[in-house]
Amino acid sequence: MAVYLDPPLWPAHGTHFSHLISDASLAELHAFAAAAEIPERAFDGDHYDVPERRYDALVAAGAIPVEARILVRKLIASGLRIPARERNTSLKTPLLNRWNTVMAGHDALFLDLLDRWSESHRRYHGCTHLLAVLEALDLLTEPAEPPRTVVLAAWFHDAVYRGAAGLDEEESARLAELRLTEAGLPAGDVAEVARLVRLTSDHRPPAGDDDGALLCDADLSVLGGEPEPYARYVAAVREDYALSLIQRRRRLRGGRAAVVRGLLELDPLFHSRRARELWLEAARRNLRGELESAGQ
Repeated sequence: MAVYLDPPLWPAHGTHFSHLISDASLAELHAFAAAAEIPERAFDGDHYDVPERRYDALVAAGAIPVEARILVRKLIASGLRIPARERNTSLKTPLLNRWNTVMAGHDALFLDLLDRWSESHRRYHGCTHLLAVLEALDLLTEPAEPPRTVVLAAWFHDAVYRGAAGLDEEESARLAELRLTEAGLPAGDVAEVARLVRLTSDHRPPAGDDDGALLCDADLSVLGGEPEPYARYVAAVREDYALSLIQRRRRLRGGRAAVVRGLLELDPLFHSRRARELWLEAARRNLRGELESAGQ
């Protein structure tokens, strides 16, 4: 058993990062990181990201320096490697790139939001969902760019997630008000972001609210997926509720059916012509199929 460190070659946050791994045990890796005072948020599923300034100290503490390709081979051989597609936090770099288009220079806020979206009790409401919503916003507004306030609302709309409908959105909106005010965003923009976040509690923007419609359509875009991705979404949502609201486990099936029926009753389900063209037919098929398969 040993802990390995590759050279600081990976750029981010104005510096370069190394990867710290164990060749046998995550327990060994966590123990080494804790002793070296590496924060838990630096853990990325099968390794820790550590800044260049820590490299020499970690080697002195016992980490074995190796080339990047050797480190990858050792991680694969250990059986601990998590494929990027299966690791929520593997999305850190694409999410950081997107964050920098709207809030460059606010790395601490980005890391706080990333920590929230990466919480262990989330299965659907995690980084993959966040990135999907941001990509849906791009798709709905191309060739233009989505408004900055809408993008920020996407970042905050599930920043607080405990599985309590309505309360989660309210707490997420309050978090946006606090953190964006601290970041120096104009008061009008802060209020707009919070307003948009609150709309995601029922996805019913008022008539003429183009930005609200845009965010709600992007948030529900998963409903219009192909059958296999939709089945994964349903399974992940059910696991979210089971993990975050254990006391409701026995009521989950009926509760999910009520949610599905509520979505089918939304008129409109999608507000923009583009969203309807992309997702409406498949969404209705998926929702009806889910109810039928559940015997509802």
